Amino acid sequence: MTLPDDFITQAKATMGDELWTLLAQGLCSEAPVSIRLNPWKCREGMWTAVDAADCVAWCSSGYYLNSRPNFTFDPMLHAGMYYVQEASSMFLDLVLRQYVTGGAVRMLDMCAAPGGKSTVARAALPAGSLLVSNEPMRTRAQILAENIQKFGHPDVIVTNNYPQEISRSGLMFDIILTDVPCSGEGMFRKDPVAINEWSPQNVEKCRRLQREIVAEAWQCLRPGGLLVYSTCTFNTKEDEDNVSYICEELGAEVLPVDIDGDWKITGSLLNGFDKPVYRFLPGLTRGEGLFMAVLRKTDDGATEQGRPQTKKQKNGRERGKKQSTAKPDKGWLTSPDDYEITENGDTFTAIPKAWKDVYDLASRSLKVLSAGVELGEIKGKDIVPAHALALSTAFNAQAFPSVSLNYAQAISYLRKEAVTLPPDTPRGYVVMTYQDVPLGFMKNIGNRANNLYPTEWKIKSTHIPEGKNNVIIKN
Repeated sequence: MTLPDDFITQAKATMGDELWTLLAQGLCSEAPVSIRLNPWKCREGMWTAVDAADCVAWCSSGYYLNSRPNFTFDPMLHAGMYYVQEASSMFLDLVLRQYVTGGAVRMLDMCAAPGGKSTVARAALPAGSLLVSNEPMRTRAQILAENIQKFGHPDVIVTNNYPQEISRSGLMFDIILTDVPCSGEGMFRKDPVAINEWSPQNVEKCRRLQREIVAEAWQCLRPGGLLVYSTCTFNTKEDEDNVSYICEELGAEVLPVDIDGDWKITGSLLNGFDKPVYRFLPGLTRGEGLFMAVLRKTDDGATEQGRPQTKKQKNGRERGKKQSTAKPDKGWLTSPDDYEITENGDTFTAIPKAWKDVYDLASRSLKVLSAGVELGEIKGKDIVPAHALALSTAFNAQAFPSVSLNYAQAISYLRKEAVTLPPDTPRGYVVMTYQDVPLGFMKNIGNRANNLYPTEWKIKSTHIPEGKNNVIIKN
């Protein structure tokens, strides 16, 4: 690995020779492989990581693996049973469990794609909490929506908006995560592109952008609320300097996180700045590069929220279009009385009543990609159940007949290939399962069956995997 000379000079000046030597060695070593089980689908004690080395110390659902399996060919990954995530990012779980211990809250993940930290947050938040998971970049927002739908928790809204649009929406939050775009020094070990794109000029550009994002986030953070600031970079300009800016210019106090010295997490590297911050360095900590700080918005940092800027959206059926008599069956959900069914265009969605008002405001002022549980779409006189329904933890699997697939059939289904159903399979929509876990729907029309797996999600590789590639197994 050849690192930029300017980066080496900067890192040595910041860290000192001893710490720099450890980091340099770490960047040249093999990155650890880790996964995090989805606690809403993998009930405690029921599932085990096959090749687990040990647990991630700061996240009870995280596991290091001894080797990197071929994740693509594990049906459980596509079912949202676990998420492939480097261990340092799981530190958010510890932060939220320490500071969010009361009742339901509202949280915003401002720059959320691809969704790893959002799923960490949703797993750690108290029951009844709402997470708004936002990504400004359109293509990345689609990936975020896919991963959130696979995770399957109904109390999430996914949006595709710039920070300034969020701050003008009128939405207010108790917790905001700003995992801001950065110069990516912490990704050098696994992403050569990050090395090629690094420059002192890009560091400065990122520093300015990060402050702009935080300033917008501050507008929709309630007084007394928590801001979690994080980057995947090492330099103090994007890290400690920005935390200092938040404290001095916006009005915040930095909060400590309870950690164990054995984790070898590094504190502040900026002279004269001794507030509690947490830096993960490859070669020292078992994970990729990460910086995180937890801040509380003081009353002095309160800002007056302006009137929400709303935009016209098509709510409900298009005017003049004939209404369909088809309606989704509320029995598709395990607790249907907890939801209000909304109809937007040809799509039906179940929105939890507990935060329907938030959804209404968001749908008027923001670009909402998904929310609650998507139930299905009208096609002619029929309603085709949504793939997201099958993956939702609110799904009542007993509402549809099901077919259990073996491993080879499951891979064929995930490739959107033809799958032969048993001759006694009822006609209509059928849930495909693997080891009793829903994968999605097919429609049995008698002489054949249509594979309804989303085209954009299908396994594109034509490789024939050896063995079953099971990363997790049921106990």
